[in-house]
Amino acid sequence: MAERHRFEPVRPAILRWAAAALVLVAALAVTGAWFSGPPGSAGGGDLRAWLNATVGRPQQSPLRGFEDVVDRVKPAVFGISAKVIEEEPTDDQGFLPQFGEQPDPPQESGEPPDPPQGEELPRPTTSQGSGFFISSDGYAITTSHVIEHGTSMEIETDDGKSYPAKLVGSDPQSDIALIKVDGGNRFRFVEISDKAPRIGEWVIAVGNPFGLGGTVTAGIVSARARDISPGSYDDFIQIDAPVNQGNSGGPTFDLTGKVIGVNSAIVSPTGGSVGIGFAIPAETVKAVAAELREKGTMVRAWIGVRLQPITPEIAEGLDLNDTQGALVADPVPGAPAAKAGILSGDVIASLNGEALKDDRELARKVSEMAPGTQVKLGMIRQGKKETVRLTLAQLPSPRSEPPAIAEGPKTPESNADPASLGLTLVPGKGLAPDADGVIVAEVDPDGIAAERGFQAGDVILDVAGNSVKLPSDVKKALSDAQGKSRRNVIARVRTGDFTRFVAIPVG
Repeated sequence: MAERHRFEPVRPAILRWAAAALVLVAALAVTGAWFSGPPGSAGGGDLRAWLNATVGRPQQSPLRGFEDVVDRVKPAVFGISAKVIEEEPTDDQGFLPQFGEQPDPPQESGEPPDPPQGEELPRPTTSQGSGFFISSDGYAITTSHVIEHGTSMEIETDDGKSYPAKLVGSDPQSDIALIKVDGGNRFRFVEISDKAPRIGEWVIAVGNPFGLGGTVTAGIVSARARDISPGSYDDFIQIDAPVNQGNSGGPTFDLTGKVIGVNSAIVSPTGGSVGIGFAIPAETVKAVAAELREKGTMVRAWIGVRLQPITPEIAEGLDLNDTQGALVADPVPGAPAAKAGILSGDVIASLNGEALKDDRELARKVSEMAPGTQVKLGMIRQGKKETVRLTLAQLPSPRSEPPAIAEGPKTPESNADPASLGLTLVPGKGLAPDADGVIVAEVDPDGIAAERGFQAGDVILDVAGNSVKLPSDVKKALSDAQGKSRRNVIARVRTGDFTRFVAIPVG
């Protein structure tokens, strides 16, 4: 009888034993790898590093905070308060408020009586801001608007000590002030960076927002070269680190602990932080502080012209190929530009052979030069290129600012009749025998002319390069331009003591 084989299924217990054996073998292999390291190594190794190298994954560093940088720089930052007598009440809760300048809270008793109706008396206020030491012997930086018109200043350091401070010099145009604190040669100080930050770089702001000293916030550099006011020297760094009223004058640091900017302004419809702050760049701070320490004032050069930007409408009216360069609105009589023959309507396209982006770039570059420097200006005059050489003079003390130039809408619809633009014109000679041009008697506030910045009392001197003396001259010049299928024509307009160019839409 043949032998019959009996097949029986493998029992579960046997399977569990086999699985356990496999796990044990794998564990022994991993343990051996842990102690022996990867093949070919000289000894023990890091299993995680070996596995990362094996599968090609880079080893990641753990995230770190800003505490080490803050520990180093925070003692150099202080809060500052200045007693100020305001001639007129101000409201700095606007679109671009300057930090601080908060009025003192009312006294509970002994307040002076209200002034007679219609009479405004000067009122004392306390302007609060921030600052930081740049030397151990007490030289420090803050913003000009924090201490402007201050009768006395006091700082409070990070350790709670108070010191009086005195003004060394102030430069309102860059909004930088240099102060000196007497207290021995023992103040912690910080360095100002030699290089501009990159967009996207982490930054740390330290300051005294709303009087809460020693406040630290962090963010990134959002943008550079921001122009946020009518001044010619704006070149702000935009940051999103939360800064508020009282942060003005305080430093913004990079992650090496160097100052890359001084906080100066914020965009704030409500007065609080919305994540858009502006800092004066370190390059400007360094140059201005050195000048103030040496001379007590900032000496700038100038060529002696009032400039305005070249809009697409103005470029078209002047037959320019692009909007690059600076348009000369009005040469100052007796200044270097006028002596060199520069005329209203000229376009300054380059400085010492370097092309200029716009009027602000020209103003900034000239201001960085010393009076007496000889420069070469590349010009465009009536479509032709010319070169003018002149010697820079010293910028006079600030005078009254010219009216702002309204650019208006880009593509308005209009025709060649001044009345349809919202202008009521009268001959200049109708008011004065020796008057030049055509006077704007009235401006429709809802008209195109108002959008372009025309005001009652303006004098239109010429249109499309042609002098005008009667309202009919203006109408004819506009009609001629419209007949040539032009969309804009350029008018030279005088407002008070200042002259500017305005692009008038004609089609």
